[in-house]
Amino acid sequence: MSKYHFNEIEAKWQKYWAENQTFKAASPDPSKGGENLKPKYYVLDMFPYPSGAGLHVGHPLGYIASDVYARFKRHQGFNVLHPMGYDSFGLPAEQYAIQTGQHPAETTKVNIEGGVDNRGEEIQGYRKQLDKIGFSFDWSREVRTSNPEYYKWTQWIFIQLFESWYCKHANKAFHISELIDVFESEGNDNVEAICDDNVEVFTAQQWRDFSETKKQEILLKYRLTYLAETEVNWCPQLGTVLANDEIVNGVSERGGYPVVRKKMKQWSMRITAYAQRLLDGLDTIDWPQPLKDSQTNWIGRSKGATVKFRIQNSEFRIPVFTTRPDTIFGVSFMVLAPEHELVSQITTEEQKEAVEKYVEATAKRSERERMADVKTITGVFTGAYAEHPFSGEAIPIWIGDYVLAGYGTGAVMSVPCGDQRDYEFAKHFNLPIPNIFKGADISEEAYSDKENTIITNSDFLNDLNYAEATEKIIAALEEKGVGEGKINYRLRDAVFSRQRYWGEPFPIYYKDGMPHAIPTECLPLRLPEVEKYLPTEEGEPPLGRADVWAWDTEKSTVVSNDLIDNKTVFPLELNTMPGWAGSSWYFFRFMEAAKRDEVFASKEGLDYWQNVDLYIGGSEHATGHLLYSRFWVKFMHDRGLVPVEEPFKKLINQGMILGESAFVYKAIPTLLSPTKGIQDLSFLKTQIFASACFVKNEQFCETCNEQHKLAADFINNELEQLNLVDEVPYIIEFRFFPIHVDIELVNLSNHLNVEKFKKWRPEYNNAQFISEYGGIVKVIREVEKMSKSKYNVVNPDDICNQYGADTLRMYEMFLGPLEQAKPWSTAGISGVHGFLKKLWKLYHSGENENFYVSEEAASKEALKTLHKTIKKVAEDIENFSFNTSVSSFMIAVNELTAQKCNSRKVLEPFIILISPYAPHIAEELWAKLGHSYSISKAPFPKFEEKFLVESTKEYPISFNGKMRFTLELPLDFSKDEIESAVMAHEKTAHYLEGRTPKKVIIVPGKIVNIVG
Repeated sequence: MSKYHFNEIEAKWQKYWAENQTFKAASPDPSKGGENLKPKYYVLDMFPYPSGAGLHVGHPLGYIASDVYARFKRHQGFNVLHPMGYDSFGLPAEQYAIQTGQHPAETTKVNIEGGVDNRGEEIQGYRKQLDKIGFSFDWSREVRTSNPEYYKWTQWIFIQLFESWYCKHANKAFHISELIDVFESEGNDNVEAICDDNVEVFTAQQWRDFSETKKQEILLKYRLTYLAETEVNWCPQLGTVLANDEIVNGVSERGGYPVVRKKMKQWSMRITAYAQRLLDGLDTIDWPQPLKDSQTNWIGRSKGATVKFRIQNSEFRIPVFTTRPDTIFGVSFMVLAPEHELVSQITTEEQKEAVEKYVEATAKRSERERMADVKTITGVFTGAYAEHPFSGEAIPIWIGDYVLAGYGTGAVMSVPCGDQRDYEFAKHFNLPIPNIFKGADISEEAYSDKENTIITNSDFLNDLNYAEATEKIIAALEEKGVGEGKINYRLRDAVFSRQRYWGEPFPIYYKDGMPHAIPTECLPLRLPEVEKYLPTEEGEPPLGRADVWAWDTEKSTVVSNDLIDNKTVFPLELNTMPGWAGSSWYFFRFMEAAKRDEVFASKEGLDYWQNVDLYIGGSEHATGHLLYSRFWVKFMHDRGLVPVEEPFKKLINQGMILGESAFVYKAIPTLLSPTKGIQDLSFLKTQIFASACFVKNEQFCETCNEQHKLAADFINNELEQLNLVDEVPYIIEFRFFPIHVDIELVNLSNHLNVEKFKKWRPEYNNAQFISEYGGIVKVIREVEKMSKSKYNVVNPDDICNQYGADTLRMYEMFLGPLEQAKPWSTAGISGVHGFLKKLWKLYHSGENENFYVSEEAASKEALKTLHKTIKKVAEDIENFSFNTSVSSFMIAVNELTAQKCNSRKVLEPFIILISPYAPHIAEELWAKLGHSYSISKAPFPKFEEKFLVESTKEYPISFNGKMRFTLELPLDFSKDEIESAVMAHEKTAHYLEGRTPKKVIIVPGKIVNIVG
């Protein structure tokens, strides 16, 4: 007897794949230049951060899709690289270490491999969970970004950036030594480089006369990674700088802590050097348009002019970038970012206090928060005035938080008649709004239609349109020396420092205050041990706690801080790299298997694999990881380190699987007749919850009313015990707030298991309930993001144990289009599981369900079912329409079952079709079919059109217009042949009853009608 024992089957084949390294990608032979291999295909998932929470069923969605595609490409004859690793550095592990007193290296290892942490908590481990779902990963190439063997090369790439500069003329990066050669021979007057704005001009002789420290100061202004005073997002509670994408609604994404803006000396990377190339590269890759749009908007290319406004009675100049230089005569005031470096220098004594208060308040708001808040209008006058470059009129200078120091020059020339935000600012503070647009009504709002603009009240620009006025004003600015035409980008250089422990150490030491890279042959610079992972009492990053953290330049090794003499032993950098450092190049590391100690990836590996053919992951990384990795790859290409300019050819953003959350209402007591001055009842221990039914309807049934009164009695009893109640009890009312409850505590009728709820969390041990008739407490349900914090996660291990990994894989693909968000419903699992049992039965027959496949020829119907499925599934997989493939399988199995098909010629290719989706059952049936090798090595079945071409037609045979029977005839029969066959049929004779028909009407391929 052979039943579908999925647990045994899946364990068997997972063991087989691991022992035989079935999915290990072949590597190119250096002696043959890779010609020994099949054509390559590289499928990659955005690798996970290994948290202790493990996987829920939402996480594997993209992994299953990529695995289906990887298996499909193997069937098509490709050498498929489908690796997996872990983005294991980062803030979450460090915060967990701080909270639990564990080393982040230990918790990270347990989270990946499974085990028990030092708090006694059992962690399943990502690796075991991933293996249980049956992914075809090449685990021989696994990477963990926190392993020294890996971050050695992250540090090495950092040094390459540090030792590089960007030439605007050649539009690429070069080694810094080439720049030094130019300085040595001709100075820097003719150097076209992306560099700091404040670089002094010097001759070759002056360069040679500079001290070594002075030379390093100058080079730092050209290096692609450099130190600079930068406005950063500082989170005091986390003790670190955060990137913009690590902040949500003005607070840290991790922990929800306040974030303020402050200036700090930070490592930054000149991603701005690559702004235009990052834009141009989007045209060469197959990515979703919304994702491309996100990067385009983030880079923010704009064409306009820079205008320099002189501050009255001062030598200061305020440069302003504007996309509308044609409106320069409409400027009636200026606005600086509160953090602009000139604010403190130009503010008058009368305005100083107001300006300082405003600057302090603005520092508590993130850039995103300020950009998003378009309704609130705030600002302060500095007391200073600028001079209009053409009219000479005095222009008041304000500060306002809608201007950002990090965008443009941190200053705007405000033209309220042409910009709505300037218009509202001017209205709010009663500032002038001169109209420079002919025929435009600006009584209610600004006029922003530049294409139909005709300029007026603007001196020499009068009667010109936008294009004409723009060209003329730029020429005038340049002639007068107060501005120039310019292309600007919103993109800012990327801050690369983090004041935390669990990250890559910078391979940098400091000599005379200037950074120097340690020799690359000394890498990795390993993360030191520290007593705890918090900043020091002096405010230094956690590495400031390390006692052995100095660099000996003679011995080329890390030594004790006590030996620092600033002659041969120097202090090392205390910051660490951000989370995106290791993920900006990991896809190249997977290309290398044998020479990982010698190179980040070998030339033969890079030349063979090139870049990722298919990348699947979340759209939330659009302006973080995906932008930074493109930047690093372009740099590495410039320096000849990799053969490609783009890391990911095709990218798909998988949608989110949504969880079904449950909410119970918490009752907050309110005193309607308070005595003894009690207002806040939060000190009470009694926790009261209410059934969702009457709370939602805002009506109490008789039972609910009784329960409500009983709950009020609970409160009064507690108050009485605390001696806080008078002879007359308080009148207690309740306000109700929904709180998440673990979905496991709720049944299909939405009834809360009250006893389990009380045991769920210690504070609920003595909870009381306002319940419905019979003590029922109902919850409400809501579909939202699946998250451990919402208690709505479904563990894939549970699904695999109950229904099997193949069921989980097929169900997740069946839920809907890959790119769309879709709700999880465990109720739908059983249908997919039933399909797999039906599939199993197709290969087994008889009362004992023994395996049986016939060697006889297949029927036309079965071959037709097979080939229409081959065609559909191949098209669906290529189009990533995995959900419709699963539907096709279900239809096919139903048809083959009805046809009683047991032919090998159909069932053998059919199981290959299903194997990318349900690999375990496919491997088992493949082995039962007599094969000794994995089904993954079988070629994908070829579609043959001939099996779908109809060779016969079932004609309806009618007598005097009434259909009497059907007759199947070849489609290529002529009218005469059709008539002969019909007239010779015994049923025709029966219905004619000896009569001779008057005529026979025949429409070939359609009908036959015998008249008379």
